[in-house]
Amino acid sequence: MIDVTRSGRDVSAVSEVRDRPWINHGTIETIYSSWWLTLNLDRVEKPDGSVVEHEVVIGPDAAGMVVVDDNRGVLMIWRHRFMPDTWGWEIPGGAVDRGEDAEFAARRECLEETGWEVTGPVQHLSRHHPSCGLVNQTFDLYLATGARHQGEPTDLNEARTVAWRSFDQVARALIDGSISDGFTQLAIALALGRTGRGHLLTPIGQAE
Repeated sequence: MIDVTRSGRDVSAVSEVRDRPWINHGTIETIYSSWWLTLNLDRVEKPDGSVVEHEVVIGPDAAGMVVVDDNRGVLMIWRHRFMPDTWGWEIPGGAVDRGEDAEFAARRECLEETGWEVTGPVQHLSRHHPSCGLVNQTFDLYLATGARHQGEPTDLNEARTVAWRSFDQVARALIDGSISDGFTQLAIALALGRTGRGHLLTPIGQAE
């Protein structure tokens, strides 16, 4: 006897549909393309077999570096984002250039944006997709525990201020929403956990 859902659909048939992947059958039209990104209109087949036209954004991969020091805290930059027109603390990071691997890019971006050069090995924290279903990008995050100051940042368009923020400061900023950049939120949360400071993210009054 075949079980039937309340709507009368065959459960086995529904499960079969859900197990199917979304299939991209290729680009119908390139709406816009530049050195920075491409916007395509693709023909996409859903698991149920229906076919739709779907906007797809092709952009560069990115990498970021969380630099921590037991005495100084976390190396961060204070910067403005013209979209969504906000100021905030972020970790250094940026696009992975052609021919680079993600770790090299994270090290380079850190030096360019802060003037601090990461020394020694780093730990890989995360590889994630910032906007699944719309953008193809892959972001990598790294943790460094050593850095040497080399001078002023060479990229003048990124940081208004470069500063070491205490672990308590960055934890509070995550809890109260002061850090709104998703890239930085994930990086800091993972870094605090990896370095044994995850308890700082427990709001006061909720600690066990």
